[in-house]
Amino acid sequence: MCEHCGAGADGPDEESRADPPAASGAGEARRRDRDEEGRARNARPRDGLGRPLPYGTPGVARQPEGVSRTPAETLTEAQRLLDGGMPFHAHEVLEDAWKAAPETERELWRGLAQLAVGLTHAARGNAVGGTALLDRGAAALTPYAAAAPYGIDVAGLLAWAAELTGRLAGGPAAGDGAAGPGPVPAAETAPRLRAGRG
Repeated sequence: MCEHCGAGADGPDEESRADPPAASGAGEARRRDRDEEGRARNARPRDGLGRPLPYGTPGVARQPEGVSRTPAETLTEAQRLLDGGMPFHAHEVLEDAWKAAPETERELWRGLAQLAVGLTHAARGNAVGGTALLDRGAAALTPYAAAAPYGIDVAGLLAWAAELTGRLAGGPAAGDGAAGPGPVPAAETAPRLRAGRG
């Protein structure tokens, strides 16, 4: 799970998922996936919504971490991924901007990343997780509504988040075993990050 914005919170945690392939020697214990610096990092392939797939299955390439982009480049790339039905991947792009942003803009980028994760949860059918992340993202963006930087349509994003949380809350009646309206189509539900542009 992303410790920053909650991505991946609707499924089993990383430790309970299938282990990585066993080491080559007979009887050797399974090892955790590690990145080049030796940090634990799940290397399982992922689908378009960031869900882990079995090892050896073709997946959607993850976004590289720590890419330095201008705000305009970040918004363009995140919008491309949102429009392509990959809000989890858009969240990774927005998270890079959040981590690199000046202090005065961190909550702006964090809020955008949380909206993308909220859409990810909604597209996975997790109404509770989707609502929680959409609400957090909207709260982080609200202070920027009066003077939205970089052409970001904060007012439009707040309206979009409120509409989507309303849809998620309007699912089947309580007590019938369902937890919301079911998955929403990610690409068709994606917000516009900037007014009048992609």
